[in-house]
Amino acid sequence: MEIFKYKKPLSLMSKSKRFGLLSVTVLILALGLIIGKGFNYGIDFAGGTLIQVQYEGNAPIKEVRKALETDKAYEGATVTFFGGEDEVVIRTKMSSKALGEDVGDKIRTLLKDTGDFKVRRVDMVGAKVGSELREQGLMAMVLAIIGILIYVSFRFEWRFAVAAVMALLHDVTIAMGMIVLVGVEVNLDILAALLTILGYSLNDTIIVFDRIREGIRTIKDPDLGVIIDESVTRTLSRTTLTSLTTFFVVLSLFLFGGEIINGFSFTLLVGIVVGTYSSIFVASPILMWLGFSVSGFREKEAAKLKREKEKEKMRAMYENGTI
Repeated sequence: MEIFKYKKPLSLMSKSKRFGLLSVTVLILALGLIIGKGFNYGIDFAGGTLIQVQYEGNAPIKEVRKALETDKAYEGATVTFFGGEDEVVIRTKMSSKALGEDVGDKIRTLLKDTGDFKVRRVDMVGAKVGSELREQGLMAMVLAIIGILIYVSFRFEWRFAVAAVMALLHDVTIAMGMIVLVGVEVNLDILAALLTILGYSLNDTIIVFDRIREGIRTIKDPDLGVIIDESVTRTLSRTTLTSLTTFFVVLSLFLFGGEIINGFSFTLLVGIVVGTYSSIFVASPILMWLGFSVSGFREKEAAKLKREKEKEKMRAMYENGTI
């Protein structure tokens, strides 16, 4: 069932330069944030120790900070609320060796005068392990993009592949810029969210490209811009409905899922919005700017169809014993 119906195709490609300028501007701002401010690496990537403490009542965060200052091992540690006002998270870049063999027991001793509490979680990652995780995470993203490039080239044509990959880089870069802007702590959950954005955005782009390829075969007009406008308009209802459904599900996670998945869900929210935008307003115009030829594509399709018919004819002749 289509929610959005259009009597005539939307004139999207006539405004492609405006969309391109908007995308380039946002990309420059995102890159400026990434290079200038840098990521706020979490324990997973920077190394260190995270301790989650839950109090029976409201957590006395000021007293917790003062208690930690009495031990040099926790000098420079940050203490923040986690979810509600009854839980706090203590983050320190010190390794487990520097903090002692049993971090939980040491925290219980340091905070014994701050109220009734329990240590819920202690996570420790070495600096070397954190560095390796960063490198492996970056490699995972690079391999994913290369795989996508190969897949789309095989399924469509190299111009479609380049357009799809450029749209994906656009989405991931803007998502990372928003992560830096908001100050989200970058950990393995955020890496998982970025890889999810790659898959989600690619799915949207492939659906649009499928409709464009179908339009090239069925629409008589030789102008690629006209074909893209009509093809995107036909798929706009599906794209909008899918994106809104996914957006509201992830928004529920962001609002009610708790502090532990806020960074993950926030990254996905940005990715859904940017991925939907890029599938329509970035990937398709890039296809035009790369000089995709409608007539050339149709000639290749005709030649391919002719070869298939000749193969069918030869197979039929062989089966009938005429050759």
